[in-house]
Amino acid sequence: MKVLKALHVPEQGTPPVITDDAALRNCISALSRGNGPIAIDAERASGFRYSSRAYLIQIFRRNGGLHLIDPIAVAHSAHIAELNKAISDSEVVIHASTQDLPCLRDFGIEPVTLFDTELGARIAGCARVGLGALSESLLGITLAKEHSAVDWSIRPLQQEWLDYAALDVAVLLDLRDKVSELLEEQEKLQWAQQDFAAILKAAPNPPRKDPWRRTSGMHEIKSRYQMAIIRELWSVRDVIAKEIDLAPGRLLSDAIIIALAKSQIKSIADIMKLPEAKGRIRNDLQKSYLERWLETFLRASSLPESEWPQLRSKSDSLPPVKIWKAKFPLAYAHVSHAKARLQVIAEELFIPLENLISPELVRKISFDGGAEKNYEMTRSLTQKVETQLRLNGAREWQIEKCAEVLALSLCESEPPPIPEPLSEVSSARADEAENPV
Repeated sequence: MKVLKALHVPEQGTPPVITDDAALRNCISALSRGNGPIAIDAERASGFRYSSRAYLIQIFRRNGGLHLIDPIAVAHSAHIAELNKAISDSEVVIHASTQDLPCLRDFGIEPVTLFDTELGARIAGCARVGLGALSESLLGITLAKEHSAVDWSIRPLQQEWLDYAALDVAVLLDLRDKVSELLEEQEKLQWAQQDFAAILKAAPNPPRKDPWRRTSGMHEIKSRYQMAIIRELWSVRDVIAKEIDLAPGRLLSDAIIIALAKSQIKSIADIMKLPEAKGRIRNDLQKSYLERWLETFLRASSLPESEWPQLRSKSDSLPPVKIWKAKFPLAYAHVSHAKARLQVIAEELFIPLENLISPELVRKISFDGGAEKNYEMTRSLTQKVETQLRLNGAREWQIEKCAEVLALSLCESEPPPIPEPLSEVSSARADEAENPV
């Protein structure tokens, strides 16, 4: 059995938090003297604050030291540009980079070359790719994770939290080297590098259309009148939450919004009598907005029917796959064959299917593709698929592995047959064949 080493603080210790210009200058000088890649991590206050800004940034470089930066305290420092230059000249190592890149960029750190240990581990076929799991399997180290969901906007930050945050970045360079070795052994390093580059080039996600429709419990709502109440309450809550930088659910929970939409309240007392409100509206801040929620509810409930939202949002996105079999049988045949063929490739390459090719892109090509008459036409069809994949952001290695089978799948007009279940006798014989006495 492999013996794991438990770490509670970095081997070099946890440094003090950088909160002023002088300390930030020293950090930049130290990083510039270091060598090799630079590991970066960030802690946000998700679930506590409205914004997704960073409340702590951790940086580590071999021979350049480990540094903890308070991005709130130095937000207006003239040295942030110098820090970015010192970092951008080197490969930046981040675990699950799509989570941290927005807040790092907001602070002023803009990586030019990236190595994502989480994504690299996925491509390398690692079964578990969380930072803790990878540290155990590849480094033989266990990391304390009990502080992962704390409110990082609190000041001063507790020492135990800082130790946890420093550890996350202290092991990242060793982890990067191990993941890189796995990728090189499997001849997948170039694939991963293409994916890393695509992350840096990706445009920000566009704003969601009708985000209020994602209110938890929305599946219980069938009335356009009730949806109008939810929309108005959600929108007012969002405006207030943004103004005071508080997670919306901490101001007014989704459960209460849904309960209000189903109710016929007329007063604040009626709100407090709702089962969903008991015990959930408990602090002075939440109570101070009760009048606003009542006012919003009464206004929304008096809206004319012409201002009620439609039951389903009009969208340019594809219809849900679950209705394709009945309403879009040709597209269903395409996507069914594509999934089956792509799954075979994914298993051969030891890559999760979603990392082999975006499921959304598979659905798009399957839905938009026409029915080809025979397999001899797949050569020209493959070229069309390659173009479509490239235009939609697929990497060259993904195009090489997936374009032909997607083109073949567009030649199908019937879904693949479902294998018949083995009879009890056949099943028993199969078991005997696999497990001979």
